[in-house]
Amino acid sequence: MQILKENKRVIVFLTVFLGSYFLLSAIYHWYLSLTFSPEHYPDFITYYVAKQSNDLINTFGYTGQIFPMPNHPAMAQFVNGRHVARIIEGCNAISVIILFVSFVLAFAKKIKTTFLFILSGVSIIYVLNILRVSLLCIGLYEYPESQALLHDILFPLVIYGVVLCLWVIWVKIVLKTKGNEE
Repeated sequence: MQILKENKRVIVFLTVFLGSYFLLSAIYHWYLSLTFSPEHYPDFITYYVAKQSNDLINTFGYTGQIFPMPNHPAMAQFVNGRHVARIIEGCNAISVIILFVSFVLAFAKKIKTTFLFILSGVSIIYVLNILRVSLLCIGLYEYPESQALLHDILFPLVIYGVVLCLWVIWVKIVLKTKGNEE
């Protein structure tokens, strides 16, 4: 019993983190099982990530096109007529957002501050992901020989690095708030 009392904060953190992570992941997987729509293939969120990334590619002066891939749950991304990528469910950053939200909830103190930080962080991650997918597709068009570096190392480093920075900011906000309450 003494060990539980001494490690109460750690136990609460792990319980909230793991509980919210599994709950949000279960909700997301349930959503995926329900959302088949020919207009928003392969799922609503992935479709809009592909569409918005494609729009950004066009804004950067390239000619981007996306098409559903009927034999795969993905959108085919073309840049200047060349197929450069498949945008799949994993490209929509929802798993990263779930991880981010779970961590913030595990350190939550004030409801309003927590809600506003989650809303801001999710928005930052979503917008960054659109930029990431767009730049990755352009990078794959310009430097196809660097696919492994771009897709497997550089771009995951960017998105996870930003999430880590957001977590550090969140912990500093919580510690600052906690210090003012005591």
